[in-house]
Amino acid sequence: MTLNSYLTQSTRLTPRMSIKLKARLCSVLIAPVCALAASVMACTPAHAQTWPNQPIRLELPYGAGGSADIVARLLAQRLSEMLGQQVLVDNRPSAGQTVASEIVAKAAPDGYTLLWLNQGHAVSVSLFRSLSYDPVRDFAPISTVGFFGLALVVNADSPIHTTAQFIAAAKARPGSLNVGTTNIGSTQYITAELFKSMAGIDAQTVPFKATPMIFAALKAGDVEGMVEVLAPLMSHIRGGSVRALGVSFANRFAALPDVPAIAETLPGYESSAWNAVAAPAQTPRAIIDRLNQAIGKVIAQSEFSHRMQEIGVEARASTPEGLRDLLASETIKWRMVIERAKIEKQ
Repeated sequence: MTLNSYLTQSTRLTPRMSIKLKARLCSVLIAPVCALAASVMACTPAHAQTWPNQPIRLELPYGAGGSADIVARLLAQRLSEMLGQQVLVDNRPSAGQTVASEIVAKAAPDGYTLLWLNQGHAVSVSLFRSLSYDPVRDFAPISTVGFFGLALVVNADSPIHTTAQFIAAAKARPGSLNVGTTNIGSTQYITAELFKSMAGIDAQTVPFKATPMIFAALKAGDVEGMVEVLAPLMSHIRGGSVRALGVSFANRFAALPDVPAIAETLPGYESSAWNAVAAPAQTPRAIIDRLNQAIGKVIAQSEFSHRMQEIGVEARASTPEGLRDLLASETIKWRMVIERAKIEKQ
């Protein structure tokens, strides 16, 4: 039955009255549809073309002054110039990256709140009993930024000169060699655990609260080796106060060409503390692509890459899909290491 026949037969209205009523009914029925269409249009590529028209916040789950903070601010500065809007770094340190991650997970998917996604998100899945966020479900990956290599070092006067000699010394004295790292569950700690597992050695991983404490223990002979990210090690390696046996990248690091990769002794060994950028889930693909292209252009700048090498970072961009695959593979990899090392969940 048509609207016209229904109004005429059921309500017995005059033709003039039915016309007025039809107009009112149509406005009531069509208005919500128009509103819905408008909301959908707000998330279309046409809307994304106006992005960005206000400052962008990059939520960083670390305190100010560290390696991640330095890299994030260098990237933010160049993105600000490229996008024509200020990119602000917001330091939100917390266990399990919880505070920064929650802010981004709950933020509007409009490209104005971003997350400094990192290896810690992959590790936290297995290290914590429960998390308030899901690294895969709650975020849209954009691009990797840099990979923070680590190194196995000994004191300058140590009789050990190579990774192979370190492994041999550990096998000759099972359980007696100590390797200093930062806190249990840190990238340094699980990197040492991965090394022990792949080398098949029985050595003690000794956690310290801060890097200077590990240096002091190494100098005093309380630990025979030390695993740390390259940033605080670079000056000590170049100055000769410590000897680098190997770097944790799959290949040699360009800024330390004379230091072998540990993988040259242990094929397949690789560990790095990578950093990346992500947005809230459901962020329009047009905005994701715009950010991905901008980050790629920054990383391609020789000045930026050179600055990264100076602090022990290998600058490297990726596709959004490549970052998602990296997060998935790293989650599996470190879950196995954590379970094998029997690290208690926090």
